[in-house]
Amino acid sequence: MLLIFDCDGVLVDSEALACEIDAQILTRIGLPYSAQDIARKFVGVSFKDMVARLEAEHGCTLPADLGVQMDSALFAKFETDLKPIEGVQEAILSLPYPRCVASSSTPDRIALSLRITGLSDLFDHVFSATQVARGKPAPDLFLHAAKSMSASPRDCVVIEDSAAGIQGALSAGMQVIGFTGGAHCGPEHAEKLRRAGASIVIERMTDLTKTVQAFA
Repeated sequence: MLLIFDCDGVLVDSEALACEIDAQILTRIGLPYSAQDIARKFVGVSFKDMVARLEAEHGCTLPADLGVQMDSALFAKFETDLKPIEGVQEAILSLPYPRCVASSSTPDRIALSLRITGLSDLFDHVFSATQVARGKPAPDLFLHAAKSMSASPRDCVVIEDSAAGIQGALSAGMQVIGFTGGAHCGPEHAEKLRRAGASIVIERMTDLTKTVQAFA
């Protein structure tokens, strides 16, 4: 069995911070969004796909340096405010299976997130949506991770907090566990993941061990 972890909202409690920063910057350039709007529409989606959707919806061309603006503000916020998801390190260490990270974020953001939260040493293999043609909800990233780790998709279990991630994992032919323990997850989030196809949803990392072992 190969365990594939999303990063934001699963390993690190970053989504609320990122939604706040994205909303501030988009509003400043003339596209008024709230953090709640960003969370509802773009959590789990790659930056490239978010930009494409925003430009299509608003009939505009966003600044070429938008990603740099967002990353600069977010990385500074991470240095002071980013925390790991409660109990995630213990949960990972309790599971005797190969594991990797497959995230919609850029390699720099993933590396920074794992370093700040002390999780870097838990993962030798980290995969980013920048390495594939299509980000989540397409299956490309998960299939790339499985191939790189010499694992069959049917032997993979994905842990995801976003509807796009759930859909991508299922499209890849993998088993998936929905997670709703991040600060950005409201009371309706579990149902959102179930509608996306997650048959199992957990709220605490203390439940991960027994949930994964049920797949073994």
